[in-house]
Amino acid sequence: MSPRTAIVMTLYGVNALISIGLGSLYLFRESFMPYHEAALGRGWQEIEPALQVLLGALMDVAGAGWVAVGVAVIFLVAIPVRREERWARLLVPALFLIFYGPTLLATLTVLDRTPASPPWYGNAIACSVSVLALIIDAPWRRRKPGDVNRA
Repeated sequence: MSPRTAIVMTLYGVNALISIGLGSLYLFRESFMPYHEAALGRGWQEIEPALQVLLGALMDVAGAGWVAVGVAVIFLVAIPVRREERWARLLVPALFLIFYGPTLLATLTVLDRTPASPPWYGNAIACSVSVLALIIDAPWRRRKPGDVNRA
């Protein structure tokens, strides 16, 4: 494994572990986050039960998305990225950007249109780290002449 691959694996791995942690926080939380309260102008206990169910379900979906992306990336980094297989080196940043891009836009919308201060910067950092790792990795370049599997 090249030093470049080790750096890329570390960047993707940290992103994945943070995704799993954040997703778990959302999945196992009994109520919404403090910035949700600021956006709505009401605390969890002030929300009617049907809305609590709906908001709880949306938090579960978001949490499951973070966990799924994180777990998938851990497996991809552990096997095909470590082997420097091009398809995986392209798929990992795509997975992060497909999930974190819209999540970043959603948090920026909440920031812009409500009094809340959602943690948009976490999503921006995840996207930035993914792009940085992709640039460092440069899977579009051939590593070794004649090596079609890892090119």
